[in-house]
Amino acid sequence: MSGFSRTDRFLGMNASGGAADVIYFGIPMDFTVSFQPGSRFGPARVREASYAIETYSLAQDRDLEDVAIHDAGDLELPFGNVSESLARIYDAADGVLEQGCRFFALGGEHLVSLPLVEAVIKRYPDLAVVHFDAHADLRDDYLGEKLSHATVLRRITELLRPKSLYQFGIRSATREEVAFAKEHGHFHPHEVLRPLSERLSELKGRPIYVTIDIDVIDPAFMPGTGTPEPGGISSGEALEAVRLLRELDVVSMDLVEAMPAHDLSQRSAVLAAKLVREGLLAMTTRV
Repeated sequence: MSGFSRTDRFLGMNASGGAADVIYFGIPMDFTVSFQPGSRFGPARVREASYAIETYSLAQDRDLEDVAIHDAGDLELPFGNVSESLARIYDAADGVLEQGCRFFALGGEHLVSLPLVEAVIKRYPDLAVVHFDAHADLRDDYLGEKLSHATVLRRITELLRPKSLYQFGIRSATREEVAFAKEHGHFHPHEVLRPLSERLSELKGRPIYVTIDIDVIDPAFMPGTGTPEPGGISSGEALEAVRLLRELDVVSMDLVEAMPAHDLSQRSAVLAAKLVREGLLAMTTRV
């Protein structure tokens, strides 16, 4: 595929682009982050860490090598140019969907989810978005900017039909964001697994886009992220919640805000790789 640089392939993603059911690609962008930059290095570090895990998921009894997944590499983005980068991300996602494939994108900062959802909703107007995060990301602007990792879900909500945003695990927000979340979506603070289980029945039958900000996980388990927020869920709850997605029609998915370079133990990168594996296997399960 054009527009991508070739890097090491994620473990078990052996399909060619033309034979794939799912295209995996990295988005090395962190131009609007408000605390610690570095998530642009996440895709490369997570690929490296993937060789510390197995292709086989014991919990799902499925193997990445049995799924047609192609690792296209990382998008080539003009450093610091937000509008052009968002346009290139949209074009890449649109191109994948045009091929009849789904995608799994690895950020990068959370703003990358906006053009990804824009590409998906063009084909699925009844789209629902499932969002795991420590932060609501529902500000109308952040320091005067409408396009920011702190505003991304507000912009996404503007694309969706009413009450089509489902947020889980939020533990940091302004009073205004909480009011907006309750009025315009389905807001489940602090927890992920229990409320997600309770929402499955109403989500079934709809096309679902899943966006996971890795800081939904407590920094004790996931120190390698740009805006760590104490009091999060465990790595075990995160993995089990991702596995629940096999009950839904997940049309595409992203995982963002992984910043393994700030974690010398590499446990953050390995956990991110395992979330990728479990997410890919869940979204390709036929229910």
